[in-house]
Amino acid sequence: MRRIMLAALVAAVAVTVAPGVASAAPDAVTWGACPADVTAPGLRCATLEVPLDYRKPDGTKIQVAISRLASTNPARRRGVLLTNPGGPGGPGLDLPAVLARIGWPKSVLDTYDVIGFDPRGVGHSTPVTCDLTPAQLRSNVPPYALGPADVTAQAEYAKGVARQCGASRTASMLPYITTANTARDMDRIRAALGEPKLSYYGVSYGTYLGAVYTTLFPQRSDRIVLDSNLAPGGLDVTGSRLLAQGFDDRFPDFAAFAVAHPEYDLGRTPAEVKAKYFDLARRLDAQPNSQGVDGKLFRQITFGMFYYDATLPYLASAWHALDTGAPISQPPGGTVPDVENVLSSQLHVVCGDSDWPESVWTYQKNVAVDRIRHPMFGPAAANVWPCAFWPSEPAEPRVRIGDRGPSDVLMLQNLRDPATPLTGALRLRQAFGDRARLVTADQGGHGTYLFGANTCANDAATTFLASGVRPSRDLACAAEPASRTPGPRIDPWTLRSFFDAPPS
Repeated sequence: MRRIMLAALVAAVAVTVAPGVASAAPDAVTWGACPADVTAPGLRCATLEVPLDYRKPDGTKIQVAISRLASTNPARRRGVLLTNPGGPGGPGLDLPAVLARIGWPKSVLDTYDVIGFDPRGVGHSTPVTCDLTPAQLRSNVPPYALGPADVTAQAEYAKGVARQCGASRTASMLPYITTANTARDMDRIRAALGEPKLSYYGVSYGTYLGAVYTTLFPQRSDRIVLDSNLAPGGLDVTGSRLLAQGFDDRFPDFAAFAVAHPEYDLGRTPAEVKAKYFDLARRLDAQPNSQGVDGKLFRQITFGMFYYDATLPYLASAWHALDTGAPISQPPGGTVPDVENVLSSQLHVVCGDSDWPESVWTYQKNVAVDRIRHPMFGPAAANVWPCAFWPSEPAEPRVRIGDRGPSDVLMLQNLRDPATPLTGALRLRQAFGDRARLVTADQGGHGTYLFGANTCANDAATTFLASGVRPSRDLACAAEPASRTPGPRIDPWTLRSFFDAPPS
């Protein structure tokens, strides 16, 4: 039907099992060849067996696939650097090689063996499914609700997806594909590698995973770098609504780009560009274009293309085409290997981490409130998810992020991030207290370390990973001239982030 929506991905937690349970002696790691579809040079792969339910360590086991990009420095420091690309649902087996390819500094690659993994439920680890049909392979971020009837319609769709997840062949795994259990798997990886501590680099949802890990296992945490941060509650019903604030934060960057490029004819001032957004949305709500792009899809395309400066020219050209009645082209970016698994595992984590309101009226109320607060994208971010009708209850309370533990966390955050906005990062910073330092970069887009090439922020992260030295206090990095800011290196992984949508 409408294939305009990919190239930017599927984009688009304190009572717990005692941490010591997760480190019960796992099998030793035997490195070998990686799966055939993981072709990154230099990687070696292995599989660990872990409990499905850590409360029953001798019960059902599942597999977690891991990878290693070994340091070539014989004097590397003791310890490994575990990585996660976000999602949730993002496979990470090839991530160490991708990070090296897009420019991770030699000082970091010399310091560690870099470890990737497909989280439980994902990819080459024991995967989950919701048996999603081709028509359901769309972003888990709900569509923009024009009114209460749209929320009701989305609720019916969400109920159907939830029922499918509960009837699938992997339904027995539903309560256990959670952030807390993935953090426990990380500690199993650490123990299997014979390391006393674990360093970590996580992006987007990976920041929440890292925050949960260092909360559950503070004394086993070494250098923890969290890039583009979720709020301390993760992606719960409150966290999902923050996407509307992220849209608002990021829009001025696009408006400035459009004004600076009059060839797109989107407005001579930022106010005119904003007016154009509402005009296009209204017109497409009334009459989709010849490719079936309606106002709801237009809003999601805009949100997805806000992730990177490098995709703003495409977005401006798409707006111009929609404004003039011309067809719009496929967005830039890479492919997602198994969209069904990514979307299904994402739902397992988001819905298993916390208990979502079940009343459709609650979402209708939230949409009405956010239509006033954030009219550009609020009625999408506040709309109902399948989590409202999830067939299993959370197996344990959400991990409460707090300030107990060593001061070993470095947070990196763009000021104008559409997917993980600054307001959520500030809440996480407050929750960590003196455990964390926050480095903010005066730039837009999703991803800070190397993505936006802010020298100040990059240097802070590299110095901490390579030497363990953090800024003594929170650091605000000023904007850098465009000539010194090349922008992200577009590659399938840089576009496989938090919540862009797959083809629909």
